[in-house]
Amino acid sequence: MQTTKGAELPGERAPVAVNVDRWRAGLPPDAWPDSLPATGEVWRRDVFAVADAYRAGAASPRQLLTAVLVWAYGPIGYGPWRAARSLDADPGGKRLAYALEDVSTPAPDEDALSTAYRRFRDPDHARLPWLGPGLFTKVLYFVGYRRGVGGVQPLILDRVVAGLLPAEAGVGRRNGWSSEEWLSYLRWAAGQAQVRAVEADEVEMTVVGGG
Repeated sequence: MQTTKGAELPGERAPVAVNVDRWRAGLPPDAWPDSLPATGEVWRRDVFAVADAYRAGAASPRQLLTAVLVWAYGPIGYGPWRAARSLDADPGGKRLAYALEDVSTPAPDEDALSTAYRRFRDPDHARLPWLGPGLFTKVLYFVGYRRGVGGVQPLILDRVVAGLLPAEAGVGRRNGWSSEEWLSYLRWAAGQAQVRAVEADEVEMTVVGGG
């Protein structure tokens, strides 16, 4: 797939290709973020733009979740169905907004990240069907990441990442990690980013790319 010059983040190899018409047909109309590219080539920057709009009050929690899940599932056939089930369980977006409350601030700290992670896992707070750690850490990444400031940043932790991390990252090779494991990984990535003089999410992308 051809790269659009300037669209990629450092370490990002290619956009995610999706069938926009299929996705829009499978989701509630109010949940679709119109800023997503009509071409179906979705870069991380496109999802970050929706997250920025969410924090500014210009996009709903449901539109934010849709943007993340479109990027996360990409061309996978069951993606729209599962995304619709997650959205249907939170029709007003209140559970999502509650989970993201502390990471929507200008500079979320480790306590805020840990709180958000635990809320997403708690059925009494913000747990949604088909939204386990492999997906909700993607939501936390796009909402809570602060580029250019260094330190501990929220990153994606799914089965692919967990299976490639070194032992010193402190993550078990399974699904369903604790908030403590996630924070251990974030601290490890922050240290790697400082040594390499790169962004923390470039460390994550390098891990997935086999570096």
